[in-house]
Amino acid sequence: MKKYVALFVLGLMTVSCGFRPLYVQKTSTEDKWYFDGDFDNYVTDQMAQIKIVAHGERLGQLIKNDLLDLLTPRGVPEKPKYYLYITPAGINEYDQALRRDITATRKRIDYRVDYYMLEDSEKIMSGNTVSYVSYDILDNPYSTVMSRKKVETDAAKMMANDIALRLGAFFHAKANEFEDAEQRDIKAKQQKAK
Repeated sequence: MKKYVALFVLGLMTVSCGFRPLYVQKTSTEDKWYFDGDFDNYVTDQMAQIKIVAHGERLGQLIKNDLLDLLTPRGVPEKPKYYLYITPAGINEYDQALRRDITATRKRIDYRVDYYMLEDSEKIMSGNTVSYVSYDILDNPYSTVMSRKKVETDAAKMMANDIALRLGAFFHAKANEFEDAEQRDIKAKQQKAK
């Protein structure tokens, strides 16, 4: 019984805090505390119009592939509105967990990627993302190489998720700007009519 009460209270807290989904917008202009209509898919529609261009070798390609799955699951757009450029900016490796003979048993790798997005040859967004991963150095060299490839794949997935989240927030803010402007216009027309 306590679990149900806790879930009910958690649901009320979520509703009362002003939670709004990131990737969809309400289509109705009424500001109700509950949902009673359709969602506008502006954010996902905008994200589906991005063409991803990756520079670099393996890391850039891994991030591009993950972003293709996240942003354009229906395929690359024929006439993209936006171009997202991804460039690996640096990889730093550090030895960790040193033995008595000063050989490392663990490596930490810091990956850094810069990105920017263009619309009609104008830069509208830029940023960078960092991922910190580590792996064990094993006695078997093949296992060590495979561990390193695994953490590189994991780092690419983390950075792709971060970039996709930031793009979603960018388009969400852009949609809110349009929505606020429309509401101001409606209120101005109503005041003129009075």
